[in-house]
Amino acid sequence: MHPENHDDGATLPHEPVIEFADVVSGEFDVEATREDDLPSKRVLLPQPESPKLHKVLAQSGMGSRIEMEKLIAEGHVLVNNEPAHVGQRVQFGDQIKVNGKQLKVRIAPPPPRVIAYHKPAGEVVTNDDPQNRPTVFRRLPRLYQGKWQSVGRLDLNTEGLLLFTSSGELANQLMHPRFGLQREYAVRSLGKLSMEQKQQLIDGIQLDDGPAQFGSIEEGGGEGSNCWYRVTISEGRNREVRRMFEAVGHAVSRLIRIRYGAMVLPRGLKRGAFVELGERDIRALMEAAGAQAPLESGPAHNHRTERASSRRRGNSVGPRPSYPRAPEERNTGPERLVRTERKRGGKNTQAPVRDAQPDPMKTSVGYIGADSFDMERQRKQAGQRAFKAGLVRGGKPATGPRPPLGPKRGARGSR
Repeated sequence: MHPENHDDGATLPHEPVIEFADVVSGEFDVEATREDDLPSKRVLLPQPESPKLHKVLAQSGMGSRIEMEKLIAEGHVLVNNEPAHVGQRVQFGDQIKVNGKQLKVRIAPPPPRVIAYHKPAGEVVTNDDPQNRPTVFRRLPRLYQGKWQSVGRLDLNTEGLLLFTSSGELANQLMHPRFGLQREYAVRSLGKLSMEQKQQLIDGIQLDDGPAQFGSIEEGGGEGSNCWYRVTISEGRNREVRRMFEAVGHAVSRLIRIRYGAMVLPRGLKRGAFVELGERDIRALMEAAGAQAPLESGPAHNHRTERASSRRRGNSVGPRPSYPRAPEERNTGPERLVRTERKRGGKNTQAPVRDAQPDPMKTSVGYIGADSFDMERQRKQAGQRAFKAGLVRGGKPATGPRPPLGPKRGARGSR
């Protein structure tokens, strides 16, 4: 986001997102390796607890909880064909048998979880690579329920924003061509595109697996034979951007994805690091993908913290919109060559006009991921302030007695 000047002369600070200009200027590489940014590793938000087996059985009408505990202890209950034990928790998808008969129970699926990962070049997006190359999944945190699924892929040498979710349905919706979510890339090519070549990429070219076209192309300058371009495309076929440039005679020497739909690569997110999205951000992402089901609240989300974070930024408590509410809120910027609607009996016209789809990076409203990344920064800053205040230094307070940490826990086994 670009700073905006107001009547009082104040200047709003930059929103913490990566822009195309940051890539061209080299600030992107500085931010990705800055020492004082977020740590490269962090834990996930607390996961919602699964219900206990005896409670699920009691709710199904088989008897009281005490009776169900006795039934489990006597070995009459199997979970996924394994003997159950008292206190065992079950999750969505588990098969429960009582006295050898399948029991139909209702266990709510866990809410979808989404993380934004800054993929470095040299990693493959696969669980098992026959060549034993580094994989993105080795960097991801462990999920106790389900598994991470990538929202699309980036090839070995492509870097930037890569989304992962625990919901296969959400992943499919985010990738489905019907919703046309834009992917935005910063492309460094060897040699400058001519006006005819740019128009060719906008109108569409024929690749081995079908036609392909960019939604927009914007020049970004460069040095020597290296030229930067900002392009948008509404699908994600294998090496599609690279193959399109190669089709007009230009090789791509660097490719960075900086946006997927309304999710922008956060500024300061180091290469190989991730940040988990909060409930409001996930809800906005689901709405952008056409998902109708509302997100249920769960213990994995701290609404008080999210509301406080929102008030500190001067925003309302409701979900942050992904796109501008009015055209006048968009900043002025360089014109881009964009694809226009094909008229009946005619061809696409070349016209330097604005994008039809609002650009979340050029608005004063906000973007998906702002709440999550802002809370992560606040947690880190709070820890740094505590360290400087002498509360944590080598495991001992710097001066004075250690502040009380709460009531002491009893010995192991006591209640």
